Amino acid sequence: MNVQELIKELNFKAVRSGGAGGQHVNKVSSKVVLFWNLAESKVFSADEQSRLEKKLSNYQSKEGVIILSCEETRSQIKNKEIVIQKLVALIKVALVQQKIRKETKVPKSVIRKNKENKIKLSLKKNLRKRII
Repeated sequence: MNVQELIKELNFKAVRSGGAGGQHVNKVSSKVVLFWNLAESKVFSADEQSRLEKKLSNYQSKEGVIILSCEETRSQIKNKEIVIQKLVALIKVALVQQKIRKETKVPKSVIRKNKENKIKLSLKKNLRKRII
C-alpha cells in the first residue's frame, strides 16, 4: 500500500469543533473530516477493494464514501495527520487475512478420561447422601 498515492485520493473538510473552548471555538475550524471514495480508488486491487468494503462497512455512507473525523487537538494540521493515521491503521487491519481454522478431532483417550472422572465425581457425591 502506497500511502502517498492514497493521500492524493482523500478529500478533507475543516469544520468547527464542538464542546467547550470559549470564543476561540466559535472562530476557528479545527475539526477535520476525511472523505474517501473506496469504489473509485486506484491504489488497491479488486480483491483488496472487496475486502475493504466488507470490513469498513461501518464507516461507509450510502454512496460508498468512507468518512472519518478528528477533533482531538486544537490544531487543524495535527487533526489532519491523526485522521490520516486512523485511516491507514484501519486499512492495514482490514487487509490482514485470518488463518482458516482447522478442526481437530478429540482423542479417544481424552474422552475416556473425562468419562472416568465424571463417574468418580458422581460416586463421591452419591456417598455423601443420607441413607434412609
